[in-house]
Amino acid sequence: MRVLGLVPKSWQVTALIRSADQDRLTGLSAAGATPFIGDLDAPDSIRRLAGWADRVLHLAPPPTYGEQDPRTRHLLQVLSRATAPCRLVYMSTSGVYGDCQGERFDETRATAASTDRARRRVDAEQQVRRFGRLFGTQVTLLRVPGIYAVNRLGGHPRERLARETPVLVREDDVFTNHIQADDLARACLLALMRGRPQRILHVCDDSELLMGDYFDLAADLCGMRRPPRISREQAQVLMSSLQLSFMSESRRLINHRLKKELGLRLRYPHPVDGLMAG
Repeated sequence: MRVLGLVPKSWQVTALIRSADQDRLTGLSAAGATPFIGDLDAPDSIRRLAGWADRVLHLAPPPTYGEQDPRTRHLLQVLSRATAPCRLVYMSTSGVYGDCQGERFDETRATAASTDRARRRVDAEQQVRRFGRLFGTQVTLLRVPGIYAVNRLGGHPRERLARETPVLVREDDVFTNHIQADDLARACLLALMRGRPQRILHVCDDSELLMGDYFDLAADLCGMRRPPRISREQAQVLMSSLQLSFMSESRRLINHRLKKELGLRLRYPHPVDGLMAG
């Protein structure tokens, strides 16, 4: 929906959605898109998408199981049945790198996924890049870290702060990366318009924050209590495997390509800017 608010009025946009929820349909139509009801888990339902678009923005996540992404495979199979799109932008995740022990790096670093969740993303990336080579489509992979926004479900730290979810003590903490949702939408649109072929881009802001410092910052800005701090040993007992996986990977992404190649000027270069905006 954020991208739809930015696209040129001259574009004809089709939005693939799974649900026929009337509010959803009305919202998409009001935003200038033609809704198409289909399911990437049911390939027959999306067959009519073949040849419809010359630019594709693929935002659908993989399933929550396995090490492969059949949804991306089904989409690409349909797109290959007619004239392939000239551009395809896929929103992946920075989790494909695994734990980098706090190192700072650019997009030339090899992937080292350490969870099935990240392996599914690596599989999707490989499928998309292979499709680009076979059909001459200019593919852009956006590797995206933590997305936040005031009105994004589950996307504002205030919700986690309200639950008093603990963070790690400083000596055990990890570096995390962030992007405000509107800046991400602008990056998606720019990639559809001018992304270089077969290119990977880090879509993140300029900050380098430890996870605990990020939530402390959010708490201070929101006038809420800072989260409790616990050791990694305590976290092993108190937290779910999913929470632990996020607290076991530390990295600092370099975003030079985002700015130089797409020409994106971040409106929210640091979480303090984005959190204060809301």
